[in-house]
Amino acid sequence: MKKVFIIFCFVLLFMGCSKREKFYLDDDYYHKGEFINITSKELKKLKSQNYILYTYNSYCTFSVPCENVFKGYMNKYHIDFVSIPFDEFKKTTFYKTVSYGPSILIIQNGNIITYLDAEADEDIPKYQNLAKFENWMNQYIYTKKE
Repeated sequence: MKKVFIIFCFVLLFMGCSKREKFYLDDDYYHKGEFINITSKELKKLKSQNYILYTYNSYCTFSVPCENVFKGYMNKYHIDFVSIPFDEFKKTTFYKTVSYGPSILIIQNGNIITYLDAEADEDIPKYQNLAKFENWMNQYIYTKKE
């Protein structure tokens, strides 16, 4: 019985620690709902910031261009996304984790919190449907400064 109690406590502790808290983006990103185009060198300067990073290819195989879904979210909440072409993205340390584009990465203090995987079946609806993308994003970030 004691072992069961210890295991139960450990599971509760682990579950409590694994829940990620929502966070605010840096003030600069609550603006107009635009893409901020940058290079890999410029991206290195953002290493301690909180932002949304969009990496894209020049081609898209989705039935609805994912840029339209992302832009719908950006316009609704007036949130700017940092944007980088995938060829430039390959020069960054983020490429070790995210190896397919297009993708959206949620960055906190320069670290990837989560991202959309263009190769994952469960992420495809988030690329194609504004409500699903919005629900996913709003799990991680606050949509406006208070």
